[in-house]
Amino acid sequence: MGPHFITLGVMSVHGTTVFEEISPAECHTLLGLSSVGRVAVSVNALPVILPVNYAWTDGDVVFRTSAGTKLAAATAGAVVAFEVDQYDHGGTHGWSVLVQGRAAEIVDPVEIAAARMLPLHSWALDGDADHYVRIRTATISGRRFRPVEPRSGPDDTIR
Repeated sequence: MGPHFITLGVMSVHGTTVFEEISPAECHTLLGLSSVGRVAVSVNALPVILPVNYAWTDGDVVFRTSAGTKLAAATAGAVVAFEVDQYDHGGTHGWSVLVQGRAAEIVDPVEIAAARMLPLHSWALDGDADHYVRIRTATISGRRFRPVEPRSGPDDTIR
């Protein structure tokens, strides 16, 4: 017997887990509460997913980087994905938010000055992460998962 799957509007039940869509407004809130996520880019037609510390500002993701894969994607104007999530260690409760959009290096001096004021730290060993990248949000989505709540009252499935 295959997995149990029921669609209930913006909620679905898969086995013993409930999946719920997160509204765009709540996605914005969750992105503002976190500081580490993953950016997904394509390198030689293969997906690469890299961790970044980021700031959620003006409806976009901004991160600091040094020369390399992420900066190359940004200067090429690549469409990228950015994901942030949180879950318990048992994997029973959690949420995930996905942002998709075009990456671009911030080059305007006024925007660079604003990016420097964001709480972004250099992960480069030599502190050389002196480039800022903005992911212009084209789409945003999220979902939450949790265990199915036990039914209260009589179980009418037993006859």
